[in-house]
Amino acid sequence: MILILSAGGVAFLVSILLTPLLIKQFSQQGLGQEIRLEGPASHQSKRGTPTMGGIAILAALWLGYGGAHVLGIRYDVDGPSASALLVLGLTTALGLVGFADDYVKLTKNRSLGLTAKAKYAGQITAAVVFAVLVLRFPNNGGVTPGSRHLSYVRDLAIAYMPTLVFVGFCCILIVSWSNAVNLTDGLDGLAAGSMSLALGAYTVITFWQYRQSCSADPRLGCYDVRDPFDLALVCASAAGACIGFLWWNAAPAKIFMGDTGSLALGGLLAGLSLVTKTELLAVVIGALFVAEISSVVIQVAVFRTNGVRVFRMAPIHHHFELASWPETTVIIRLWLLAAIASALGMALFYSEYLAAVG
Repeated sequence: MILILSAGGVAFLVSILLTPLLIKQFSQQGLGQEIRLEGPASHQSKRGTPTMGGIAILAALWLGYGGAHVLGIRYDVDGPSASALLVLGLTTALGLVGFADDYVKLTKNRSLGLTAKAKYAGQITAAVVFAVLVLRFPNNGGVTPGSRHLSYVRDLAIAYMPTLVFVGFCCILIVSWSNAVNLTDGLDGLAAGSMSLALGAYTVITFWQYRQSCSADPRLGCYDVRDPFDLALVCASAAGACIGFLWWNAAPAKIFMGDTGSLALGGLLAGLSLVTKTELLAVVIGALFVAEISSVVIQVAVFRTNGVRVFRMAPIHHHFELASWPETTVIIRLWLLAAIASALGMALFYSEYLAAVG
């Protein structure tokens, strides 16, 4: 538990101290966010706010995780695991895709960065590499970081996927989650605060999986997850990084995480759901992100079919803004919904355990 708290603490300190340095550097270079003209009029005042703050989140994530392992030498803790490194690699790869997108926006002085094809190509490439590798690296018990079975809290025996189907499933999952968090990052602190809550839930889940691990104590209700403790370090580091960044990103934001941060965090959530065998449970924990991307899909589908707009504007947080809700009201209420979703996810996780041991 000391190492988990240390990981989160180090990541928090790195994030909260590095972010103002990025704000200063980007402001001096004039690297500010362009705002879409078709967005809410109130957002035009945010034009020029420094972006690419996701760099601080990624740096804090790696340093928090690495710092915990340096401290872990004293406690004779195993080194970095395959599961954690694969998730961190996926997160970083998507962060690089987001960085390229942000860089094009800033250098071309426009609100759109990479073309949709280029962005999808980057996301799918990262997803395919992750999907192939996650089925490798078995431990002494033969457990790999990922599983070909669809999972709720454990593998569903009836939902086995051949390798090609599994790769396709991973691509859909990773692209969807990364874009969902990206769409949520439209209000000051909304994505960072919501991710902090979801990652907090995953820190509890992975720690519980570690305490009830089949490899340590095979008994009724145990979890067949390859590296749960190391994944808890990743979750705590990411949560600490998001909270530290939120200090500067909360309304009125002094910096945005940009696609560098939002695509990376979405990939992190997708990767965690795969290696912890909680793909379906993640839909509950990340319900806010699901609602955000669903609102866009519904808006586009209905408008192209009937020419009718279901929402005043999508994603759904803009709908509430155009309904005359103050931005901070929208943010806080959506944070509350994210907190409820995270708590519900943990409750469902624990109730499944009680049912398994009962």
